[in-house]
Amino acid sequence: MVLAGIPPDNFAFPAALKAASGLNELSLGKQLHCCVVKLGYHEFAVAVANSLVHFYGKCGGIEDAMRVFDRIPVRDQVSWNSAISSLSKFEEWGLALEVFRCMLEECAEPPGSFTLVSLAHVCSNMRSRREGLRLGKEVHGYCLRMGEVMRFTNNALMAMYAKLGCLAYSRALFEQLQNMDIVSWNTMLSSYSQSSRFEEALALFREMVVKGLKPDGVTISSVLPACSHLEMLEIGKEIHAYAMRNDDLFTNSFVSSALVDMYCNCRKVEGGYRVFVRTLERRIGIWNAMITGFTQNEFDEDALRLFIEMLTYGELYPNPTTVSSVLPACVRCPSFSQKEGIHGYIIKRGFADDRFVQNALMDMYSRVGKLDISKKILEGMDARDLVSWNTMIAGYALNGCHSDALLVLREMQRPQDGNVVHYNSFGDEKVSCRPNSVTLMTALPCCATLAALAKGKEIHAYAIRNALASDVAVGSALVDMYAKCGCLNLSRRAFDAIPKRNIITWNVLIMAYGIHGCGEEALMLLRNMVSKGGDSNVRPNNVTFIAVFAGCSHSGMVSEGLDLFHRMKADFNVEPTPDHYACIVDLLGRAGRLDEAHELIGTMPAGTDKTGAWSSLLGACRIHKNVKLGEIAAENLIHLEPNVASHYVLLSNIYAAVGLWNEALDVRKKMKAMGVRKEPGCSWIEVHDKVHNFTAGDMSHPQSPQLHELLEDLSHRMRKEGYSPDTSCVLHNVNEEEKEYLLCGHSEKLAIAFGILNTPPGTTIRVAKNLRVCNDCHQAAKYISKIVSREIILRDLKRFHHFREGSCSCGDYW
Repeated sequence: MVLAGIPPDNFAFPAALKAASGLNELSLGKQLHCCVVKLGYHEFAVAVANSLVHFYGKCGGIEDAMRVFDRIPVRDQVSWNSAISSLSKFEEWGLALEVFRCMLEECAEPPGSFTLVSLAHVCSNMRSRREGLRLGKEVHGYCLRMGEVMRFTNNALMAMYAKLGCLAYSRALFEQLQNMDIVSWNTMLSSYSQSSRFEEALALFREMVVKGLKPDGVTISSVLPACSHLEMLEIGKEIHAYAMRNDDLFTNSFVSSALVDMYCNCRKVEGGYRVFVRTLERRIGIWNAMITGFTQNEFDEDALRLFIEMLTYGELYPNPTTVSSVLPACVRCPSFSQKEGIHGYIIKRGFADDRFVQNALMDMYSRVGKLDISKKILEGMDARDLVSWNTMIAGYALNGCHSDALLVLREMQRPQDGNVVHYNSFGDEKVSCRPNSVTLMTALPCCATLAALAKGKEIHAYAIRNALASDVAVGSALVDMYAKCGCLNLSRRAFDAIPKRNIITWNVLIMAYGIHGCGEEALMLLRNMVSKGGDSNVRPNNVTFIAVFAGCSHSGMVSEGLDLFHRMKADFNVEPTPDHYACIVDLLGRAGRLDEAHELIGTMPAGTDKTGAWSSLLGACRIHKNVKLGEIAAENLIHLEPNVASHYVLLSNIYAAVGLWNEALDVRKKMKAMGVRKEPGCSWIEVHDKVHNFTAGDMSHPQSPQLHELLEDLSHRMRKEGYSPDTSCVLHNVNEEEKEYLLCGHSEKLAIAFGILNTPPGTTIRVAKNLRVCNDCHQAAKYISKIVSREIILRDLKRFHHFREGSCSCGDYW
């Protein structure tokens, strides 16, 4: 037209600007804008000005769009709608509402369907859910007053209510609709899926099919996530078959991506890959779905291969979802040695500020032990979401930094500028990131490890207030936490409060009874689990029998444990593993049947890992001071694991216990030559919501003088009661007086003394230790419990000891 010498008019410019918008050609659109200004159409042709607002809203910046809008002399309804649409695109929800208010004051025409649809979208994205719902109801009321009952308006209102958490309103609107179209059904279906109401999504899909409506690509893409999350593979396959019978659906990339995701979530990765390779037009979504599927199922090399294939042959550029999906595979895959190299690639691609990528990077660095970098990423984030905090907590927990994990839990609940702000469902009260079930099931094991009962109870109270305690994962973590803090009765109460238990829940409680030396109760729980009165579809697995055998071992129930071991394959279809053999060796060894234990190791299948079994035998030899078998067990262990300190230490302890000091010294010299270091004994106790740590001979604590003074006083009082120090526990060839002095500095004694000094009389003292409690400390704790009239609960590496009135729950069988 221009080359022909014909000047463009007010009909040509909107068409040209629409084309530039479709091509995303900002520079071309700006040239057209210059022509519009030169020819003066921007002052009197409102259609041209509206096209410019739309163009800048799509291809430029919100400032350019609003600058054009502000200069329109006489705005019509399209002008206002274009401005509201542009502001919504840039998530300027507050400004969009302000423009709508101005529209009501200035525009002669009442808002139409397009305006109301945009406004419903704005309300659904308000930062305050309460404010969004209030305004959304006003929009709905306006629609009713004006008789605006168009289907697409009601569909927008349904989507708005669903996003604001009011699915009941959405369903009520849906049921009132007459002559519903496929969009109405899809809106309701996707609302259920996006709100994790998967059973209702499937029920609505069935209802839709029964009424004779033909599902389209959006329908299938919305219902497949329900099959995926509920792991309903058969229904997913039926939907897949339906898609294959309809060419339009089979070639739909969204359907293909949803199918890949469904198969991979149901752990049928091969099925997902078959869908992937048969998809002719592979968009970024299906590549991401397949890479994620490989990663989630730990097909790490396949995930990395597909990522490289996408870069090399797919002619597609990865987006932040691609990168965050492949990062876990980079961490786990041994052939991908330069883990940090992927971070450099992320920076080059410009994804370093994407929150999902940052979360994945934090996880990666945590898994390779570089927590300082993870923490730096967290602190540098513009907006931290719940996943960010959970990732950091999990990283600390994974690396054994349990106190740091609990500090991050506390920090995440403080309002701060770097948080994504949440609002409660009742008002506008501003709160920081609220812990969810993932947070709690990550933090509770930290409380369990630290024996931080007060903090664990605090988390339990939070779980009850927020309806999270009935979640099976949180409930199982609570059962474990109370058990490891020495509160077996509270552990059982937490178990009983879980409405639906899985195998993990049962295993945790059985193990709890086992480590507390309650073998009979552990066996009873196993019977309850497999009986008709137990939870449906819960069958014992490998871990179940390890837990039961631990209970039998700590209770001296040798015949019961052996009988169960011989029946586990025939009665429960569980094949004995090396861990089971190790448990039975421990069972026999603790009972003094060392020769039988040795013979059992010889019956293990060829090629089986015998490390655990030899370790159990060596521990039993230390208990019963059997030098001959101890040397055999140690020789095998040192051959299998030459760098594990405990093997050398146990053998040295056996020699020292029978007075073979030269042999003990030789073992220590060998350790030193090999560069193997013994883990120092450490005990800890929680007092006033703070965990205090003590090591053997510790003088660094501020109360050390008072602690040693108290222990000296207790030693005199214990001797009057009949206590005699067991100096065989001192593994140094020194005189008896020095041995007794060294015994007073054992870490568990220091922790017990700290508890006596810093807690009210009558309070239970709970101490945890990283190694096995020594004979002397076990004996001393019995006397101390009687002298100070306190219950002392001591958790060591193997089990719990409950000391009351001069006796221990283990009956001295430990």
